[in-house]
Amino acid sequence: MKSRSLILRKTSDKVVKAVSILAAFFGVFFLAWIMFTVLKFGFKSFSLSFLIEPTKPYGVADGGIANALLGTLLITFGASALGVPLGLLGGVYLSEFAKNSKKGNIIRFSANVMMGIPSIIVGLFVYTLLVYTTKSFSGFAGSVALAIIMFPIVVRTTDDMLSMVPNSLRESALALGSSRWRTTLSIVFRAAKSGLITGVLLSVARVSGETAPLLFTALWSDSWPTSYFTQPTANLTVTITEYATNSPFEQMHIKAWGAALLVTLVVLMLNIACRIIFMEAKHARK
Repeated sequence: MKSRSLILRKTSDKVVKAVSILAAFFGVFFLAWIMFTVLKFGFKSFSLSFLIEPTKPYGVADGGIANALLGTLLITFGASALGVPLGLLGGVYLSEFAKNSKKGNIIRFSANVMMGIPSIIVGLFVYTLLVYTTKSFSGFAGSVALAIIMFPIVVRTTDDMLSMVPNSLRESALALGSSRWRTTLSIVFRAAKSGLITGVLLSVARVSGETAPLLFTALWSDSWPTSYFTQPTANLTVTITEYATNSPFEQMHIKAWGAALLVTLVVLMLNIACRIIFMEAKHARK
C-alpha cells in the first residue's frame, strides 16, 4: 500500500513538473515571438525624422511620432503626479494606522477590486466625469484615468512593503522621541525604499501601454501637446490604433509598428529596472 502511494506521489510530481515546464516554455516562446515580430517590423520605420517630427496625414513627407511621444510623457507624468502620492498615503494608512482593523480590510478589498476593473470602464467613467462635462477631450483627462488605474497598485504595493519592515525599527524610533509621521517617513520609508520604487515603476509600466482609457479621454491629435488641459493630446498608444486599424495605407502601418516597438521597449526597460531594484534589495537584506 505504501509502495503504491509512493509511486503515485512520484508520478504526480513528475506530471506537475512536466506541465509547469511546458507552460513556461509556451510563455517564453510566445513572448519571444511577439518581441521578434515587433522588432522585425518596427525597425523599418526608425529614423531621425521619425523620432523628431510630429505625426502628419498620409502623403505628407517626414511624418514621425515626436508629438505622440511627448504627449505620452506628459500624460504619464500627470498620472504619476496624481496617483503615486495618493497611493503612497493610502498604503501608509493601511500599514501604519489600519493594519488589523475592519476598515483597513475593507479598503484592501476595494483596492484589489479596483485592480481588476477593466481599463475601458475607467476611461468611460472619466469621460462622463470630465470630458462630457467640459465638452472637450484633454491630456489631463487621460492622466486622471491612468491615475485611477495606478492608485490601487501603489496602495497595495506600499501596504505590503511597509508591512515587511520590522516593528522593532518603529519602536526604536518612537522610543527615542521621534513622532509617528517622522518615523514613517525617515525610518520605515527608507527601509522599504527599494520595494516602494519597484511598486511605482510597476504602476507606470502598467499604464504605459493602455489605450482604451485614452480613447475616451485624451483622444488623438496631429499637433504638438501645447494644450494639455483643454485639447485632445497626441499619445503613442492611440496613434498605434489610428495608424494600424483606421488607415488603409502601408506607410502608416509601418509607422504603427515603429510606435509599437517604442512602447514595447519602454515597458520592457521599466520591468527590467523593477527586477534589478528588487534583486538589489533582496541581496542587501541578505
